[in-house]
Amino acid sequence: MNDSLRISRKFSQRSVMEAIVQGGPISRASISKQTGLSKQTISEIVRGLEEEGWVQETGRTSGHVGRTAVTYELVCDAAFIIAVDLGGTKVRVAITDLACQIFAEDTAPTDPRGGRFVVEQIAAMAFDAADRQKIAREKIRLAVVGVPGAPCSETGRVLLAPNIAGFDTMDVVGAFEEVLGFGAMLENDVNLAVLGENWLGQGQGIDNLAYVALGTGVGSGLMVGGHLVRGVSNAAGEMGFLPLGADPFEAESLRTGAFERAVASHGMAERYAALSGKTVAVPTIFAKAEAGDAAALTVLDDTARYLAAGVAAIAAIANPQKVILGGSIGLRPEMLERVKAFLPQCFPYPVNVETGELGARAAIIGAAAIGLGQLHNTLFGVDAPDGRISLPRANVNALREAM
Repeated sequence: MNDSLRISRKFSQRSVMEAIVQGGPISRASISKQTGLSKQTISEIVRGLEEEGWVQETGRTSGHVGRTAVTYELVCDAAFIIAVDLGGTKVRVAITDLACQIFAEDTAPTDPRGGRFVVEQIAAMAFDAADRQKIAREKIRLAVVGVPGAPCSETGRVLLAPNIAGFDTMDVVGAFEEVLGFGAMLENDVNLAVLGENWLGQGQGIDNLAYVALGTGVGSGLMVGGHLVRGVSNAAGEMGFLPLGADPFEAESLRTGAFERAVASHGMAERYAALSGKTVAVPTIFAKAEAGDAAALTVLDDTARYLAAGVAAIAAIANPQKVILGGSIGLRPEMLERVKAFLPQCFPYPVNVETGELGARAAIIGAAAIGLGQLHNTLFGVDAPDGRISLPRANVNALREAM
């Protein structure tokens, strides 16, 4: 088979598979109507997919003039994806099937040693979760890892990730593939979060969308015209390096980021210590603020002012329809209330700001979306950057109810 025929065949296979995934149970006649392919071509493709275990016959449906037609649907557990949200203090691992149903999930503190230790920790968590659910390891085909930094596709390193030691000096992708035994992808964690919210959460149907995650660090993900903005070196949205909050010319700002130093959890704890003389964790600051502690209330106000300024910077450049707040701090209603109050004081037109609907699962859902698209391209069609497969509505609703 020459290259042109092979590529044509791949496109046809992809079209058939898309029709089955989005419309199943579906007959060959309906697939033909949707794709424009001949019934003979569809029969050959469906037969091959059925023999390989990707689709299955589900029954028959009444057709015209008393005829019946065989219907087909996706075998959702034919393959699985590991979806990972790696943070500086916590790592969340989930295993999803081809319909984005989460079968297993686990959360643990991130190994503070970083580097290879974190890679092995994630692999162990994923395989333990699979074993608990009796998912055969050979069915796990891909891992998508959300990282707090800028992945470098040429070297496999993760840059601008001060919260994960060693990721900037090692081939992280190669290490994951070696330990797991199958393919791995890296994506910025906040990019995954904006994809998750756009796909299934607060940003559904919005083509111009921003997501700001505030917790141990701070970052943003941006969609413009329905497409994720990554930048030339995957560093678009590294909001922590905005020259706000702290002196951007100090050495620490070059490592961590001036804005992150001021607005993220370490900055909040330092401000509270300076005001009260006491060193406490961020959750305690929120609790003290609720009890009326003056120093804690000042810290929340200052943090919200910085965050409002950061949101204003995004709005001035990208003019998104909505800005979604996430992360352990950004999801707090106290932050949303204050940001909404401070934004009009520093920006001249209204900005729609809301907290995310998916909570801590936003990046996991985004990783599943990226993974399904990549796996779909690899197994059933030609490479298509950012090509994501749409989920059947029933499975989407089931996933949202499970949260």
